Amino acid sequence: MAAEKIIKVLLADDDAEDRILFKEAIESLKVNTSLTLLNDGIQLMEYLYKNGDNLPHIIFLDLNMPMKNGLECLQEIRKNNKFKDITIAIYSTSGSEKDIEDTFVQGANVYIKKPNDFNSLKRVLLEAITKDWQYHTSGLNKETFFLSI
Repeated sequence: MAAEKIIKVLLADDDAEDRILFKEAIESLKVNTSLTLLNDGIQLMEYLYKNGDNLPHIIFLDLNMPMKNGLECLQEIRKNNKFKDITIAIYSTSGSEKDIEDTFVQGANVYIKKPNDFNSLKRVLLEAITKDWQYHTSGLNKETFFLSI
């Protein structure tokens, strides 16, 4: 019997508390995941270029990070064909229409406004990491882009 597929999840977020909460939520799900936590966009891009053979399946990308923000990372990732199969979930405290519009246009798969409570976080993460985004994205429109639980 084949081993259960491990979903490789990466979070780039400069907020230490958000990283801890995210890690606890992922670990509480009944899904086989491996999690990489990074503090900023520069670390993220270095990680992707260095680990070209072992890329994450999904990146949760905070928008507001110092040095290189989430939108800059998104643009750089989407310009590189090596990273074309990575699902990108924008994971931000911002619910601004402009941020949602900009990340949609730049090729993110989904926009998640950081939930305020742990159970909502678990639900939204479960939805994000178990959905087949390659299939889902074929019918992507702005109405389905914003994932709210």
